[in-house]
Amino acid sequence: MRKENKTARNAAVCAVMSALGYVLMLIQIPLPFMPAFIQFDFSDLPALLTAFACGPLWGVLVSLLKNALHLFQSATLGIGELSNFLIATFFVLTAGLIYQKKRSKKGALIASLAGAATAGVLCVLTNYFITYPLYFKFLMSEQAILGMYQEKLASVKDIFLCLVIFNLPFTFGKELIVAAITFFIYKPLSPILRGKKKS
Repeated sequence: MRKENKTARNAAVCAVMSALGYVLMLIQIPLPFMPAFIQFDFSDLPALLTAFACGPLWGVLVSLLKNALHLFQSATLGIGELSNFLIATFFVLTAGLIYQKKRSKKGALIASLAGAATAGVLCVLTNYFITYPLYFKFLMSEQAILGMYQEKLASVKDIFLCLVIFNLPFTFGKELIVAAITFFIYKPLSPILRGKKKS
């Protein structure tokens, strides 16, 4: 495929996947073991599929565009969307870069595990230093958010510990679920996403 045609196809895939990611962001699933403001969704799935099919930067672009679309109905002044974008970027960029080097089932598995682990660890740092301070300044006090965590586990005494106990395993598990779905559906979708005929 010529470079111009490939870029056009990737852009088309990116647009469709961004719209799908936005729709999936609207389907929020509350979890009884997490504070109410943290909910599960499958919106990273289109981004990971795009990263595998078109390249990691296209996956990051899907993450950016789905959150840009969601800004129009944000209940968090864009802070939640910023957090979602950062975590999704860690996930799809790491996974996409590794899969780009090793395009196989084993490569996809390693890439997905590495992406989920990276997102899990770095979500603690980005939330602690970037997004939660913005929450404290513009939306809810630190004590109010800490109280929501303490409703689930009374013994936690500071936000950093909350992020390690709650957000890290939640993010890791969420991205593992997304990766597992991708693992099963990517191969049949790959010819469509990459514009190649099945061999």
